[in-house]
Amino acid sequence: MSTSNGFEKNPPYGKHFASELLVIDKGEGSWLWDEAGAKYLDFGAGIAVNALGYGREDFAATAHDQVKKLVHISNVFANRPALELAELLVKSGPFAAVHFGNSGTEANETALKFARLYSLRKKGEGHHKILSFSNAFHGRSYGALSATPVPKYQDPFRPLVPGFVSSPYNDAAALEKTLTSGFAAVIVEVVQGEGGLAQLESGFIAALNTLCAAHDVILIADEVQTGLGRTGTLYASFAAGLKPDMITLAKPIAGGLPLSATLFGDKVNDLIKLGEHGTTFGGGPVPSALGLLVWKAIHAPGFMEEVKAKGEYLAGLYADMKKEFPFVGEFRGLGLLRGIEIVARKEKPEDLCKTIIDGARGKGLLVLRSGSNVIRIAPPLTITREELKTGMDILTDVFRGLKSV
Repeated sequence: MSTSNGFEKNPPYGKHFASELLVIDKGEGSWLWDEAGAKYLDFGAGIAVNALGYGREDFAATAHDQVKKLVHISNVFANRPALELAELLVKSGPFAAVHFGNSGTEANETALKFARLYSLRKKGEGHHKILSFSNAFHGRSYGALSATPVPKYQDPFRPLVPGFVSSPYNDAAALEKTLTSGFAAVIVEVVQGEGGLAQLESGFIAALNTLCAAHDVILIADEVQTGLGRTGTLYASFAAGLKPDMITLAKPIAGGLPLSATLFGDKVNDLIKLGEHGTTFGGGPVPSALGLLVWKAIHAPGFMEEVKAKGEYLAGLYADMKKEFPFVGEFRGLGLLRGIEIVARKEKPEDLCKTIIDGARGKGLLVLRSGSNVIRIAPPLTITREELKTGMDILTDVFRGLKSV
């Protein structure tokens, strides 16, 4: 039973969740309401999941019709929505096949497994190492966690999977010294969703493309947060000039239901044998049906161009904010995956970010954090300019109320 302010105290969850949680009751467009009726503008979209917003009648009708027809069948059989979605995904790049899962972690696990399989069968034993980069986040299962070289995530769960190596993000010289044919894969984010929204630099992209090709190392683009229109293009990796062998997708792909996809080409697909990987729920008929709806929506004429334009509009609002507040640092990211760096002078950055996030929520705005000191903005892609202005005005109001930073 929630309290009168819409919070649930001591929910029956494990202690890895907060002891007090805001209980969201419903949503419409870019807005959410808690159980007490308080209204919030959503600058988080369920951690970049609800790309088309809330309360959509087309989603409800599609899910309703599919649930009545078929809810689940497992991957022992096929279903039409998954086949149609798979065909669209495969045709979206130089891909031959897709593996559906349920989460970004699973998409990355699949990519890592297939990369090691490829390397074993193409180059032989001993070519199994995986390279990831500082401040990366690729998931919480053991393989994906081993590719997430951040102590707060890794340290409680050691020993991790052997064979994982990390290198500094955007350091081409270090990459050249580290990467050899002994590696099976490199996994990288074009924009680091949980790592402060750092972005790949052009020289580093060129080095990744050249070195991975030279050493026959599978290049994996983790597009769990950046894929499917979030940055104003279908895939941020292609737009940046990266040439991945695999792309991993999740968050927005089914508009709020669990679904992920790992896309890969013939050179990997030709070496996979029957039964070497699988999933029970991945590619289910209901999330796949919604995935088709999402795909159609983001490919509507002008949709992704409008995401880019709204991202630039947001950058203009930030510029005004930057002039007023000395503790506001860089503006990071692409499209509608953006971040405002907070440069604390007296407080710890993580403490100041928490103060800002809590203050924004108290004024009716939900925002996220990326890294220790970046306020992350990842609203529904359908958000209006007026709503973006409203949210930035609330943040400005919060900033004005800060006393000692």
